[in-house]
Amino acid sequence: MAKVPATAIAAGGLIGGYGVARWTKRRPLGGVALAGAGALAARQWQQAAGTKAAVGLTTAYVAAFAGSHPLAKKVGAWPSVFGVAGAVAVASWAVTRSSAK
Repeated sequence: MAKVPATAIAAGGLIGGYGVARWTKRRPLGGVALAGAGALAARQWQQAAGTKAAVGLTTAYVAAFAGSHPLAKKVGAWPSVFGVAGAVAVASWAVTRSSAK
């Protein structure tokens, strides 16, 4: 079975967490999805790039979640979520790609 890349898990966690919270109208449920994906991505980041990289990328993941809220007031909820998910995906790809060499 193919392993889903941490890049996709992290971006999917931000998008999916918001989607779950919005469609179920239960923010804690969205938080569970967000946290679960973040934990899985962090584990893969640690395996692929080491502890320092995993801590840095996990911090970026949490900061993206927090930053999406004020950004949503300027550009809208979904554009904000997609923007921060893309930023985390690019950071994840760059860090795990460079450490794989």
